[in-house]
Amino acid sequence: MLEGGAMRGLWTAGVTDVMMEHDIWPDGLIGVSAGAAFGCNYKSRQPGRAIRYNMRFAHDSRYSGIKSWLTSGNYFNAEFGYHIMPKELDVFDTEAFNQNPMDFYVVCTDVLTGRAVYQLLTEATEDTYDWIRASASMPLASRVVELQGRKLLDGGVADSIPLEYFESIGYHRNVVVLTQPAGYQKEHMRLMPLMRIALRHYPKMIEAMDQRHMMYNKQLEYVAQAEREGRCLVIRPEGNIPIGHISHDARQMQLVYEQGRAIGKKYLSCIRSFIYS
Repeated sequence: MLEGGAMRGLWTAGVTDVMMEHDIWPDGLIGVSAGAAFGCNYKSRQPGRAIRYNMRFAHDSRYSGIKSWLTSGNYFNAEFGYHIMPKELDVFDTEAFNQNPMDFYVVCTDVLTGRAVYQLLTEATEDTYDWIRASASMPLASRVVELQGRKLLDGGVADSIPLEYFESIGYHRNVVVLTQPAGYQKEHMRLMPLMRIALRHYPKMIEAMDQRHMMYNKQLEYVAQAEREGRCLVIRPEGNIPIGHISHDARQMQLVYEQGRAIGKKYLSCIRSFIYS
């Protein structure tokens, strides 16, 4: 299970790349926001891809930036990042994704209801890329994604750490990769006044965002209880990950990624023992 966290997701990519390189292949994976955007590379068996393209396009206005936000409504350009780049510039291995039997779920938030939507992605189609995009579409930085009759945004708003959901569908021993250190508690969002304006047509979404900190902290308690009972193995950074939600600094990206790899190697034997015991 991969938590989101925008560019903190590169830390998670470091952890999961180490797992792939050591042939650790779980039966299922659920990713939220950046956990979905970078976690899809686990199902396509492409270690190194997430850090590679983020560093390569760190300063490319086609990929992300104010220009993209002003012209398209998306800070991370939807067409370039989710259609052009994975098909032409850093090719996503659709065949490997389709053939890998691992179940891959992404979490989105339905802006009309404020509730989580869980989508199983088995084949790499145009809709698959858009489900991943929707999961990672941060409010304010992204336009609402209209897909299969739904209006969607960042999955982390409604279900940031979907361990309880994953257990409910039959996954009872889970590796939970968080992007905040031990002891972290989420505070009420300071940007709520802006959110109320930007999302004024979606009152249930505003309500979900207003209560997100309470939901998140309750989920941390659930994870802690599951960890005490041996139902999950929690991997988290040892301190604050030194990167913001948005970054164009390739060296900073590399540093964060290497920190994730270091933790992945540190926990490698524990992960292997937990999954295969």
